[in-house]
Amino acid sequence: MNYIVLISTVLSFFSCGNKTQLTDKKMKVKKEIMNDSVQVATFAGGCFWCTEAVFLEVKGVEKIVSGFTGGFVKNPAYREVCNETTGHAEGIQITFNPKEVAYEDLLEIFFATHDPTTLNKQGADLGTQYRSAIFYHSQEQKTKATAYIQLIEKEKLYANPIVTQIEEAGVFYLAEDYHQNYYNQNKEQGYCQYVIAPKLDKLRKYYKSKLK
Repeated sequence: MNYIVLISTVLSFFSCGNKTQLTDKKMKVKKEIMNDSVQVATFAGGCFWCTEAVFLEVKGVEKIVSGFTGGFVKNPAYREVCNETTGHAEGIQITFNPKEVAYEDLLEIFFATHDPTTLNKQGADLGTQYRSAIFYHSQEQKTKATAYIQLIEKEKLYANPIVTQIEEAGVFYLAEDYHQNYYNQNKEQGYCQYVIAPKLDKLRKYYKSKLK
C-alpha cells in the first residue's frame, strides 16, 4: 500500500551525551509497506545501548540484537572494537514486521535520535566504532536510505552535511551478553540516566503513534 505522510521533525535529542537540535521542517515522504511478513534492518548510530533502547519501543519491531558490523576481523570482542583495531561499528540488527512499521519509519527514527553530521562521534563517545551508518539488506533498502538522506539534505534539517555511510550488510557479530537489552537491565547506571533516558522521553513525546 502506497501512501504519503508528513513527517514533522521539530525535535531536540540527546545523542550519546550531546544535544542535537533540528530545524522546524516538514517533509513529504512516499512510503511503501512491503508484503513480506518479516524483514531485517541494520543501523549504527553511536553507542548501541542507545539505539537498541530506542527501537525496542517501536511498534512492529519484533527483535533487536546489539553487535558489531562493517569491520574486517572475525568474531571481534567489545574491547577490540573499542580500541579501533577491527574496523567495526557498534550496531543493532532489527527484525521487524513491515505490515506494522515501514522501513521509512525506522529511517526517520534513526536520524532523529542521533547526530548524522558528526564523523566518528556521538556526543562524548569518540571513535570509528561510533560512526553513523546504514547497512542495507536489499537494493530497495539502499534506494530508500539514499533517497531519505537526499531528502533531509534538501530540506536542510541540519546545518552540517550528513556523514552517514550506506553500506551493504555483511556479517553481524553479536556483542557480549551483558550488552543485550542493556538499558532495561541497567536503568540506574549513569549513562542510562543521563544519555539514554532523555532520548526515550523525547521519542515518547514526538513519536507516540509509532510506539508499542
